Amino acid sequence: FTLAEWVPNDHIKLVKNPKFWDAASVKLDVVNYIPTEDRSSAMKRFEAGELDSYDDLPTEQLADLKAKFGDQIHVGPYLGTFYFAIKIDKAPWDNVELRNAISMAIDREFIAEKVWQNSMLPGYSMVPPGIEGYTPAMAKYADMSQIDREDEAKKVLEKLGYTPEKPLKMEIRYNTSENNKNTAVAIQEQLKPLGVDVSLINTDTKTHYSFLEQKGDYDVARAGWIADYKDPETFLGISRKASGNNYSGYNSPEFEKAMDEAAAAGGKPEQRMKELAEAERILVDEVGNIPLLYYSYKDIVSPKLHGFEDNVMDVHPSRFISKD
Repeated sequence: FTLAEWVPNDHIKLVKNPKFWDAASVKLDVVNYIPTEDRSSAMKRFEAGELDSYDDLPTEQLADLKAKFGDQIHVGPYLGTFYFAIKIDKAPWDNVELRNAISMAIDREFIAEKVWQNSMLPGYSMVPPGIEGYTPAMAKYADMSQIDREDEAKKVLEKLGYTPEKPLKMEIRYNTSENNKNTAVAIQEQLKPLGVDVSLINTDTKTHYSFLEQKGDYDVARAGWIADYKDPETFLGISRKASGNNYSGYNSPEFEKAMDEAAAAGGKPEQRMKELAEAERILVDEVGNIPLLYYSYKDIVSPKLHGFEDNVMDVHPSRFISKD
């Protein structure tokens, strides 16, 4: 396709490229991409037939949308991780026992089901499932019951001197979103009985990430990462000491060594994946970040479209799409 029109905040129009090497197999003559900031308006346009697909369904309406639109709703695993960065270069967050106790105490199943309406999956690794040839390194408590996790976390917190009468002060920063807010509030309520007094700070997305990139002072902050490509390295590379996305300030010689060895094994795929898994094991055990949820894609697709194949990258090249 070639660019025919670009009207900022209105639409981008592409037309079929007759010089494309496989132009004969391209079924669409024109593709219009429509930016939509308001989800309700986007859904109205879909129902009116003005949009043939939309990829940002409102989570809080997902159950109703499934009931109304049936198979037109596509929900599945997506290569993305919702996590908390944690400021590990200052006390008390430089204590790995404390970081692990906080991570262990968070009820991810509740958050995924009640806050995100099962549109997200509980996450216990930085690398989400779905990458061929790679098994994510899960937190060691992932198979424990939530009650056992909370009991263990409480013991650690008490050992460190934190109780409901003498609570740990913890600040969670998050960027504007109703679900981000509800996630933070749920965690605030979950940690309170264990002796953690959580305060919440909300800013718009631009301010939030600018603050993190400038290494602002905080305790815990909401972050997320979507795969640039289908490989574990894209999720692990953000925790390297030189990465601008290393909001936690994580710096582990063992992790760096494993990542370097993975890079050196580039010509040996199995060995490379083994080294990356070892790097993730180090990162997860040292709680360089707190993974919370795995993203899922939430699309609605008109039955008039064909060739729309679900996949973990949620990428749907127009060259393979046709329309009745």
